[in-house]
Amino acid sequence: MSSARSALGHPTPGVSVSARAFAARARYGSLLPLVGLAAALAVWGILAGPWAPPLARAFAPDRAFAALARLFATGTIEPHLVSSVLRIAAGILVAAAVGIPAGILLARSRAADRVAAGVLPLLRMISPLTWMPVAVMAFGIGDRPVVFLVAAAAVWPLLLSTAHGVATADPRWIGAARTLGAGRRQLVRRVLIPAALPDVLTGLRLSLGVAWIVLVPAEMLGVRSGLGYFVLDTRDRFAYDELAALVLLIGAVGFVLDAGVRALHARFAWTAQ
Repeated sequence: MSSARSALGHPTPGVSVSARAFAARARYGSLLPLVGLAAALAVWGILAGPWAPPLARAFAPDRAFAALARLFATGTIEPHLVSSVLRIAAGILVAAAVGIPAGILLARSRAADRVAAGVLPLLRMISPLTWMPVAVMAFGIGDRPVVFLVAAAAVWPLLLSTAHGVATADPRWIGAARTLGAGRRQLVRRVLIPAALPDVLTGLRLSLGVAWIVLVPAEMLGVRSGLGYFVLDTRDRFAYDELAALVLLIGAVGFVLDAGVRALHARFAWTAQ
């Protein structure tokens, strides 16, 4: 009987029309990213099709995916991927160690905010890659200048987001903590940081995106590993299919890192309520 009612277009008992419509929209919305990805692959295949110049055909999707599978099968790319992820993690940690305390200070101290108002906008507008010669002179060749450049790129979103989150914390929370006898450290640890956490995670997401973009050219500073180094290596060997595979891998890893931060933000969104 229920199947006959469904066939005649009558709603199934216990299931509202609005609920079914919402579920249908949710399923449709979940397919849209796949549609966009398929469209991008189609455009890529058209631009690198058989009618394209020989150099462009070297970047065709089938060759790129085959090269990516080969790089993983032979164990060629894993050391470079690990090196890049470790450097991005170290740079983000340095940026957080500098940017989060500085953001709290600027939000809580009017004098510090006024002192920094003249220099921070100037430094923030300098491209992190501009510091390449300075990084090499200060830290030499190796991981340290790369980590410095990543941190220089990542520190500003974290600093500004933290300052905004602390400055917009509910004054009633601060007043209640002081009424209960909270000291300055307890106020920061128990009230201000939890209140600013959603903004901090938003800043972390922005920092990660900027830092991942800066990492690849930074790894062209004389290091012997990393995705940026391997980009130069594929160029020098004219291995354009591997270069296209690296472009795919860099985008995919960046997507995974961003998704991880978005998951953290969703997990701790309750702190803003």
